[in-house]
Amino acid sequence: MTQPVPIKIYPRLTRGRFNTIRVALVVLTQLLFLGLPWLRWNERQAVLFDLDRHQFFIFGASFWPQDFVYLAALLVLCALGLFWWTTLAGRLWCGYSCPQTVYTQIMLWLERLVLGDHKARRKLDAAPNSAGKLTKKGLAHGLMLLFSLWTGFSLVAYFTPANQLAGSLWQGTLGPWESFWILFYAAFTYLLAGQLREKVCTHMCPYARFQGAMFDRDTLIISYDGQRGEPRGKQADKSAGGCIDCGICVQVCPTGIDIRNGLQYECIGCAACIDACDQVMDQLHAPRGLIRYTSAAALEGQTDIKPAWRRPRVLFYSGLLLGISVLSVVSFLNRIPFKADILRDRASLVRETDDGWLENSYSVRLINSSELPQRFVISVEGLPGIRLATANRPVALAATATETIGLRVQVEPQYAARGAHDIRFVIRSLDQPGHVLQEKSSFIGD
Repeated sequence: MTQPVPIKIYPRLTRGRFNTIRVALVVLTQLLFLGLPWLRWNERQAVLFDLDRHQFFIFGASFWPQDFVYLAALLVLCALGLFWWTTLAGRLWCGYSCPQTVYTQIMLWLERLVLGDHKARRKLDAAPNSAGKLTKKGLAHGLMLLFSLWTGFSLVAYFTPANQLAGSLWQGTLGPWESFWILFYAAFTYLLAGQLREKVCTHMCPYARFQGAMFDRDTLIISYDGQRGEPRGKQADKSAGGCIDCGICVQVCPTGIDIRNGLQYECIGCAACIDACDQVMDQLHAPRGLIRYTSAAALEGQTDIKPAWRRPRVLFYSGLLLGISVLSVVSFLNRIPFKADILRDRASLVRETDDGWLENSYSVRLINSSELPQRFVISVEGLPGIRLATANRPVALAATATETIGLRVQVEPQYAARGAHDIRFVIRSLDQPGHVLQEKSSFIGD
């Protein structure tokens, strides 16, 4: 049995209100992604994930590996936000903001720039190979590869400062890891958006498979009004419905489906068919909305349409979003702007000083996670008479700096029998007196 030959889709360019929104989001997302690495903040890159120093900067906030709980909260919020939005209005993320959709749209613009509209591209592909055809194809794919390399460079610029990365690229001294990730991301951008395109949405993306589980009868989806449109026929035919069977809704669809056959998992919710159909209705002086955003309940003529605040799924997702958002914001606003890691010296568990006290050694790694210099004092608690061997002098740290200092803790023998005893290191900020950090450790007695 022969396998069916894959059909290449040549989506027709459309204009309209939803296309304007889609283009605006393409421009906005790319301005953010491509432009943020070049934005400066406090004499450094505004958004930088410095993996070598384990520091992550987002404008005025700095984060450390200990702050990954905020990343986890952000990822949970993104997932819940996607579920919430899908329950309300279907696959708007896919149709307007998904990177696959955005980059595919850009690749189509580059193709149209060089090869022409959908008819010209189809005609060129059907023509025999020639120097002119190969030249045009080569130029189009060259532009797509250049854009893909630009996206790869921009991704790496979030981890290696953009100025430094550009200088290394210009001088030909780019490191192996930077080179690998630029080429890796560029290759997949070109492959997924420049070649596979709609096949990623219809065959590779899992979201298309489980989206229906988040829909209900009041979810806004792109639908064809069969009661108004059927039976299809010419406008002059008095027995025909509102659809003149022009097929433009199919021609503009980036996944090549016919929305008049009902909701299909291939539909990414881009609303190109709505814009195209509305233009035809305008030319026919007929009301818009033959294809529109509506719900299954509204299409069936139900009058008791539930508002969002009465829909259980919307309420459930809204409650989770609100709760996690509030907790995350409160936690972030109240976080202490410095951190400490305590490590007891295991090479020498305990020793006796000249005056008969027992002594343990510790390494204290102080991290100033704020954008301002700070001074700290360290004390120790947990056992009677416990003290630091050296004078408790302030430790000064520059903004976002770290320092490791050695401390010796002493306890009288009668208060530290053999075994481990719980103690606490107390770190206080002299510049922000309300901020106090306590870190647990242990003291080994003899």
